[in-house]
This record gives sequence, structure tokens and C-alpha cells, in this order.
Amino acid sequence: MSTEQEPTTPQDELSQALPPEQPEGDDHAAALDELQDRWRRALADLDNLRKRHAKEMDAVRNEERARTAAAWLPVVDNLDLALTHAGADPSAVVEGVKAVRDQAVDVLRRLGHPRYEETGVPFDPAVHEVVGTVDDPDTQPNTVVQVVRPGYGEGSRQLRPAAVMVSKRRE
Repeated sequence: MSTEQEPTTPQDELSQALPPEQPEGDDHAAALDELQDRWRRALADLDNLRKRHAKEMDAVRNEERARTAAAWLPVVDNLDLALTHAGADPSAVVEGVKAVRDQAVDVLRRLGHPRYEETGVPFDPAVHEVVGTVDDPDTQPNTVVQVVRPGYGEGSRQLRPAAVMVSKRRE
């Protein structure tokens, strides 16, 4: 005698879950009521799952917003500090503002959106936005010769493309 169970199919499980068919009308009504009850319970379970998932997604979203905002707090603190020294030596204020800008760029990098502003690279419409052309005989056509506004991000996580000037084709 073997103790192994034969694999069951969903049809087998369904036929085991359903009461055996009987010619009695009351039995059919009872079986129908049982199936409708199971269906309603499954719908209620699905609705509860949707609500729980929505609540969890809100919590994750709020957590990520708080993490991002916390990453920017040192930048805001340093801007406040720079404003308190606005009447000081102008060159010191400029150096302070540059340091705060570098700190902000670092925050963006740590959040997964590095800054890019390379020149001398071929124009790539996925990461560059042309704002003008320049006639530059020393560079290949469609080469980035000047970055007007840097871009941030990589690949599918791009916040914005770099606004660039490119060399135009020679005719």
C-alpha cells in the first residue's frame, strides 16, 4: 500500500469542495448559497487586501518624502547661515553660496540624480536638449560645445536633460 498522494488539479479541488450533485432542488439551492457565500468572502478579502496595500503604499510614500526632505535640511540650514552673513565680505558670501550649491548637488547625487554637464561629447537626445547651435570648425558636427543648464539623473531616473549648445554640420 502506497502513502503517496496523487497530484490534484484545480478541477479535482473544485469537485471536492462542491457537494455532490443530487436531484433535490433544496440541495442545489443550498450548494448555490454556499458558493455565493464563498464568492462574497473572496470579494471581501480582495477588498481588504486592496485597502491594506493602499495604506502601506501611503506609508512608504510618506517615509520616502520625509527621507528626501531630511536630506535637504542641511542645505536649507547653510542657506540661512549665508543670509545671516550677507553684509560680510562679498567674496566670502560668494564662496559660501558655492559651497551650499555643491552641497545641494551632492544631495541630488545621493538621491540618485547625479549632475552632468560634459562638453566635447556627442549630442544624445536622451540626455541633452539643444537650445542653440554654434559654428565651431575645431569640433565634429553634433558635439556638445557648451552646457547652458546642467542635467540631473541617469537613464530612466532623469529629472531633466542638460540644455546644450552643439556644433552644427558643415556644408
